[in-house]
Amino acid sequence: MKNLKILATAAFMTISSFAIAQEKSNDYRENIYFGLKAGLNVSNIYDSNEDDFNADGKLGMVGGAVLNMPISKYFGIQPEFLFSQKGFKGSGTFLGSEYNFTRTTSYIDIPLQLTFKASEFATFVAGPQFSYLINQKDVFDNSAGSFTHEEDFKNDNIRKNILGFVAGMDLYLDGFIIGGRVGWDFQDNHGDGTSDTPRYKNAWLQGTIGYTLFK
Repeated sequence: MKNLKILATAAFMTISSFAIAQEKSNDYRENIYFGLKAGLNVSNIYDSNEDDFNADGKLGMVGGAVLNMPISKYFGIQPEFLFSQKGFKGSGTFLGSEYNFTRTTSYIDIPLQLTFKASEFATFVAGPQFSYLINQKDVFDNSAGSFTHEEDFKNDNIRKNILGFVAGMDLYLDGFIIGGRVGWDFQDNHGDGTSDTPRYKNAWLQGTIGYTLFK
């Protein structure tokens, strides 16, 4: 949590400096925008080291705040602070018995995106994303029954967390923001050095609808 406080303080100082330096413009691309958004992730994994493991995608919720800070009319910076569910569904065999497995991982995602404002209605975004794992829920089913395990994480060491990348597009329609993203992790889920679960990296498609609260 200490790292989240440091990032939040830095973000507030950056926002304040932009707000002081900026004058309002008739073109939204030259103004600071803040809004809220929510939607769905369709997530899966890749780079698993389990040869006898087949993963399928799963749905998860995503929602949070978005801030658009212009550098010029056509370029800017867009940080976001999101609660984001990822994970996967899988199946395989263990000791000759078939099983089904569902993992739901809940993250605080902080994408730091550069924006290219191609028009008054369309903005392209891309940049790194820092993901903080806060909860993991595993459901394991086989012929013997079902087992559920859930664990919370404090994330007091930034090395336990994951660096990734996101890219996509936002459409601005009379105060509403329709967004689409594709994202993937650069690091696998063993950032803290543990090895008691299959190694993998997250990949996801994201669709959201948001609204600008002030500008």
